[in-house]
Amino acid sequence: MASSLTQADVAHLLAEPSASVRAEVADKLAREMDSTSLTEAELRIAHDIVRIMAQDAELAVRHALSESLRSATQLPRDVALRLAKDVEAVALPILISSPVLTDADLVALVKSGSSPKQEAIAGRTGVSEQIADALVTQGSERAVATLMGNASAHITAASLGSAIDRFGDSDRIKTAMVHRAELPVAIAERLVVIVSEMLQSYLVRHHELPVALATDIVLQSRERATLQVSIGSGEQELERLVRQMHRNQRLTPLLVLRALCLGDLAFFEVAMAVMAKVPVTNARILIHDAGPNGLASLYGKAGMPPRLLPAVRVAVDVVRGTEFDGGERDRERYRSRVITRILTQFEDLPQEDLDYLLDKLGDVLRVDGRTASSSLS
Repeated sequence: MASSLTQADVAHLLAEPSASVRAEVADKLAREMDSTSLTEAELRIAHDIVRIMAQDAELAVRHALSESLRSATQLPRDVALRLAKDVEAVALPILISSPVLTDADLVALVKSGSSPKQEAIAGRTGVSEQIADALVTQGSERAVATLMGNASAHITAASLGSAIDRFGDSDRIKTAMVHRAELPVAIAERLVVIVSEMLQSYLVRHHELPVALATDIVLQSRERATLQVSIGSGEQELERLVRQMHRNQRLTPLLVLRALCLGDLAFFEVAMAVMAKVPVTNARILIHDAGPNGLASLYGKAGMPPRLLPAVRVAVDVVRGTEFDGGERDRERYRSRVITRILTQFEDLPQEDLDYLLDKLGDVLRVDGRTASSSLS
């Protein structure tokens, strides 16, 4: 190393007219700069050389220097900043990888940089909350989408909310946010009303949502599936939905009970089978067993809360004994009959479930009322 980083070499580099030679030296220097064998004097010489090369008039030289030094821990911070403020071809490698840039440096570069520079910063490993906030408030749409897709980025709930405020119409950003490994409940709740049906389904399967909202989305998607696909394929899709929700710990007892109380017996059957780890056919036999033991044993094996078993018994009997009438809006009337019978036959529902069912019943009655008024006018 001593023979390649001498004062004579510095003089030679200053006099050398060939950009390609200087680029080769830059690459060689970068490979050796982080070597533990360098003496303090050699390291100072190396720093002198990179400072000279960072000012080189030839883009090829500065680009080679940036590429070679992108991960160097011994790169002087002033040189890193100079390269980061250079044209994009030079700046991007440093912005993506350099470990010597501080959070304050990167925040300032976000505020002054172009969209590609902001994207490079957004894609760095372990983006801090401070940098993420700067990107959300100052960055371009592409940069914020890159940030949301960066699994290692630390993003606060406040920054996520600000991203929705700024880019609520950006499908790219909303998709990236939905697919993050974790989302605060309040953010998931905001997203669920502004994203596509496919992303709504993903939110329900992978993120925590208020039980009432999750139930509504599951039922809406189930109703669409019932109308759009054959019975066979609908059952296969239902089982995939339930198994994925269970794997991601989104198949809660309250959601299962509420779906049943709203008339979705098929969802309840598959959910019980998945939670109890038995075939769906076996679960159906146990659920519809006329004796007292079939449903109770399956219910216990599924790990459902004992206090809800009486409500489940009533709901199964009511749903099984209620049929669609075949008329216009029969699905709404079916649901109102199911809810009404459950409310009159089982008075010990937990207050939160009682409030939910009363709210759903009110929705149905309001829709029916509007329908009736329209038909009379």
